[in-house]
Amino acid sequence: KFEFNPKDGIDNPALTLAEDMDGEGMGEPRFYLLSKGSEETFGFCLHEELGCQGHVIRQVELGGLAQRRGLQDGDRLLQVNGHFVEHMDHHRVVQKIKASGNQVLLAVLDGESYEAAKALGRDLSQLLPSDIRPRLCHITRDKSGFGFSVSGPEGVKGTFQLSVRQDGPADRAGVPPGSWLLELNGDSVRSYSHAQLARKLKQSGSKVTLLVASSSVEEFYRLRGLQVTATLADTSWLPFKARELHMVKGPDGYGFLLKEDDCSSGGTGQFLWDVDAGLPAEQAGMKEGDRLLAVNGESIEGLDHQQTVLRIRARDDQVTMLVIDPAGDQFYQSVGFGDPAWSHP
Repeated sequence: KFEFNPKDGIDNPALTLAEDMDGEGMGEPRFYLLSKGSEETFGFCLHEELGCQGHVIRQVELGGLAQRRGLQDGDRLLQVNGHFVEHMDHHRVVQKIKASGNQVLLAVLDGESYEAAKALGRDLSQLLPSDIRPRLCHITRDKSGFGFSVSGPEGVKGTFQLSVRQDGPADRAGVPPGSWLLELNGDSVRSYSHAQLARKLKQSGSKVTLLVASSSVEEFYRLRGLQVTATLADTSWLPFKARELHMVKGPDGYGFLLKEDDCSSGGTGQFLWDVDAGLPAEQAGMKEGDRLLAVNGESIEGLDHQQTVLRIRARDDQVTMLVIDPAGDQFYQSVGFGDPAWSHP
């Protein structure tokens, strides 16, 4: 029971919050797809602040990309590329944004609504769609084909829905029944006719990589006017994944050599060579030619060779590296996925 005092108002603040949240006062999560040039920034900083819950959007640059899209100072970040990050370590969230490269999809909630939801003990993940990620699927055909058929409106380009044969190659590769085809081998199908698509599939040989979206995911992006790209994809169905190697230095060191070399996609990267038999690097699973993606949970994107070496040596006797083998690295570059670190959960 509570009493209303015209001077003091309702003496149950939780009730006031609940009424606001059920009415127009409660904001909805907002989604922003930020795409920048290689020399640009996203135009905001992410803070962890004393006495302030959540990952806080700050320093939104006037006229910058984030402000032009609608991000506001004090917004709380809930999701990065479809990953719920509310309970994630702040540093890890920052690295997820950096690893996303030049494009990132953010879900935010305004500060007032966030504080109200937290005060009521709401599960913020319930405010978000359960799945907004397209899928990258790598299919190897069998004697009967790839295991899917394509349909679409006659005379309309770029609109292709997939019927998937149960237990066929496409089904085993993770293609959802009734999903929409967005990319074929890293290329958008938006301008393809049905005949062009059939020809491209035939030219693919025995393997094909599809970017697909279920009907609900396709609707999510379409209603918000957002473009779906491979950067946002769920890669858990792919055969290529980044590997995490944890090493404790022995009397003879870690047992590998770090070299800077050209990447297949252009630019330079840090590669692992001369892996010594029986030493910690080999025991952890390092392979000749692996490309280094991150050190101790931090992406090395943008670091030169010497800076990367210093990052590895920052802890005297142990290091954790995220690496990918040459085949996986080439695969992710071919489908325009950006940093393959995203293939690691």
